[in-house]
Amino acid sequence: QVQLVESGGGLVQAGDSLRLACAASGRTFSNYALAWFRQAPGKGRDFVASISQNSAAYYSGSVQGRFSISRDNAKNMVYLQMRSLKPDDTAIYYCAAGTTATRRPDDYNRWGQGTQVTVSA
Repeated sequence: QVQLVESGGGLVQAGDSLRLACAASGRTFSNYALAWFRQAPGKGRDFVASISQNSAAYYSGSVQGRFSISRDNAKNMVYLQMRSLKPDDTAIYYCAAGTTATRRPDDYNRWGQGTQVTVSA
């Protein structure tokens, strides 16, 4: 089973960029589809981006064109490059692993602990 640990969150200003990283343990990392979700205070866990085992990427409409997901199977890492950040992007960001790169949280059975991203106006 893969274990996930996120890093890279922080406090930034609107318009800034930030890169989140998710380190995975385990020798079968390349077998997993990976995703980023986020959860703002008082809201549910929302899909941000996912990447399949062959690196096909999918994005939510709210981040399309601003965020980019990538993976490095040699390093067991998945990244989320975030640009042109907005206050509405403020949330805890979670890395997740599953068998298929879907938009549904229930399709992912491994989760990290989350990293806070705060975007000030």
